[in-house]
Amino acid sequence: MRRLIPFLPKPPIVPVIRLSGTIGTGTRALNDEALAPLIDKAFKSKPVAVALAINSPGGSAVQSSLIAARIRRLAEEKNIPVHAFVEDVAASGGYWLACAADDIWVDSSSIVGSIGVIFASFGFPELMARQGVERRVVTAGKSKSFADPFLPQKAEDVDRLKALQTPIHQAFIDHVKHSRGKRLNDTADLFNADIWVGQQSVDLGLTDGIAHMVPKLKALYGEKVKLLPLGRKRSLFQRLGLSLVDETLGAVEDRALWARYGL
Repeated sequence: MRRLIPFLPKPPIVPVIRLSGTIGTGTRALNDEALAPLIDKAFKSKPVAVALAINSPGGSAVQSSLIAARIRRLAEEKNIPVHAFVEDVAASGGYWLACAADDIWVDSSSIVGSIGVIFASFGFPELMARQGVERRVVTAGKSKSFADPFLPQKAEDVDRLKALQTPIHQAFIDHVKHSRGKRLNDTADLFNADIWVGQQSVDLGLTDGIAHMVPKLKALYGEKVKLLPLGRKRSLFQRLGLSLVDETLGAVEDRALWARYGL
């Protein structure tokens, strides 16, 4: 009917970018290269707003920063508001992504926060010694093999790792402060990597309220608002099940990240 009567008003459109999963460079993960076409498409469609559906336990700080910066840059260039809706979790890098939005809405049971940086590995020196396995390492540069999981942990390695984590943590803190501004509770310790649930995150100013996507967008843009879901397409190899090794290893890593939040 609209084609026959072109002067009928079009319903307001809100593209929905789904940011679900861990953040990193693997084929399974959220990363800037894979998401760039979707993000660009969302802002090119002349929408009244863009919505982010977020369900992520985090991952790469750099990829989180690149994705969030792309969203924020386009939002400001085109003067389009961005609304984030948290599902199960927006923690660590997931919360970094949420802070790319102008406002953040959560479910009463959503997990939010974990504003910190983590390095985790395993150590095997005693097991190797019992099995008669000797670790032989030759490097040019004394720091080339620091934090080697096959050697006993060294205090200087821990200090070096913490020195590397500090500027990354500070970049995360700066991003949150710039995004949330005066909404943040200035009496609470928000940057110790703690997590909060639903209304707790609202009370601390980390999020803006309890709301679900469809009713909230209808309240903001009218009952006729049209949501346009945008998601990544799986590669041919993924559709045919030919990336079994990568999928299996990725699933193990994903499981570990989700498990940190009881999910």
